[in-house]
Amino acid sequence: VQLVESGGGSVQSGGSLRLSCAASGYSDSSYCMGWFRQAPGKEREEVARIDRFNNTRYGENVKGRFIISQDNARITLFLQMDSLKPEDTAMYYCATARSRGYVLGCYVFVNWGQGTQVTVSS
Repeated sequence: VQLVESGGGSVQSGGSLRLSCAASGYSDSSYCMGWFRQAPGKEREEVARIDRFNNTRYGENVKGRFIISQDNARITLFLQMDSLKPEDTAMYYCATARSRGYVLGCYVFVNWGQGTQVTVSS
């Protein structure tokens, strides 16, 4: 599985960014996809996940501000980020995991991209 993120950058507080993740080399019937982030000195945090039926789940820190989506072919994963805050500053990664076969059920995320940096200034 190959994952390549793009779309990161620097933005002021309250601004928006849209991240993309180009995926290849996996079977779309067996995988969940997700966005994670990690800020310096902090643990990695799950931002959002989506399954093959477009069910979604969000971390508490981003609910109502971020939207995860995927194209119909499940080749590209997106993360629309609005009302950005300085605390959203982090490296953002997309990842895949095998599905457990029920809504939003995923095994451990084992395939990771290289990440894209998001910096939000106050």
